[in-house]
Amino acid sequence: MKKQLFALALAAAIPFSAGAEVKVGVITGATGPGASLGIPYKNTFSVVPDTLGGEPVRYVIVDDATDTTTAVKLARKLIEEDKVDLIIGSSSVPAAIAVAEVASELKTPQISLSPTPIKAQDNPWSFAVPQPINIMMGSQVQHMKQHGVKTVGYLGFSDSWGELVLSGLKATTKDAGIDIVAEERYGRVDTSVSGQVLKLIAAKPDAVVLGGSGTPGALPQVTLRERGYKGPIYHNHGVINKDFLRVGGKALEDAYAPTGPVMVAEQLPDSNPIKKVALEFTQAYEGKFGQGTRNAFAAYSWDAYLLADNAVKAALEKAQPGTKEFRDAVREALENSKEVVGTHGVYNMSPTDHTGLDERASALVQVKSGDWKLVE
Repeated sequence: MKKQLFALALAAAIPFSAGAEVKVGVITGATGPGASLGIPYKNTFSVVPDTLGGEPVRYVIVDDATDTTTAVKLARKLIEEDKVDLIIGSSSVPAAIAVAEVASELKTPQISLSPTPIKAQDNPWSFAVPQPINIMMGSQVQHMKQHGVKTVGYLGFSDSWGELVLSGLKATTKDAGIDIVAEERYGRVDTSVSGQVLKLIAAKPDAVVLGGSGTPGALPQVTLRERGYKGPIYHNHGVINKDFLRVGGKALEDAYAPTGPVMVAEQLPDSNPIKKVALEFTQAYEGKFGQGTRNAFAAYSWDAYLLADNAVKAALEKAQPGTKEFRDAVREALENSKEVVGTHGVYNMSPTDHTGLDERASALVQVKSGDWKLVE
């Protein structure tokens, strides 16, 4: 009898997490028009630690081919059949928004790898690691203001990402005395934007802002330079990778874009807490994929891992992986993330803010000799 009581007491003392395996579904667009972003997003999960919250983790990694319909199907399968505790993804805005709807319906926490316009009060299950668009566009608009720009033209994707960038531009130019004199759109798979560029040039803007991402984001700047536009050109944080620079070539020289501190980590002061984490990520990623392969998108996946690790650790004190109670606890822990230092910024989330980043998460860079350089 004493042995039985001892065994029961011992079992009660063992934490919920003992012997548990956490399952995470990872959705990226590793093929399709967003592959130049989706591949590095995916690559990071081959170099992150093999635990979350101190327990073994199994990543179920799938490819939505940069397609929203496929993303929805995969999200449902991951939750209903694979029984994942958390979804990370997807890597394009339209797909991430679609996945968020599934996550909300099936009450499974999602950490989006793309910035979305989703409000915390509308979908308490969806979180995002990338910087809010207003923070990123704000650093560019400040630079424009300092350099006498009074008018801008806009050319962006004809989808939710293009609209998101435009909304950020409008929100930040409103009080800066800068007018948007032309707005044009193009498709991710378009091979020509000559018509749109001619309309932009005809409006005679002091600067042009482009709302593309990945390799398709290079096409408008190449065309603008071919057509003789000589003014400054500003992109967004959706283009910060080597493939974008490779595709655009010399036509991208002097282009501006905002990015997270990770891309200029070596230039940060030692007092900046982001520097240490960003360099740790760089060492891990480039240790496998080669020197110079660091990119902002792979770093977003690293930040998603850091947030998940912090949240899972807290959730394991309340419930076992694979249960509704555990998913609820992960969601609650994500919402209460405080001072989680990532490669792109310091995350402080709340019931009304499911990104939790501030101005420390933005750095302005410029293409110089085929690479991104910090703008002082």
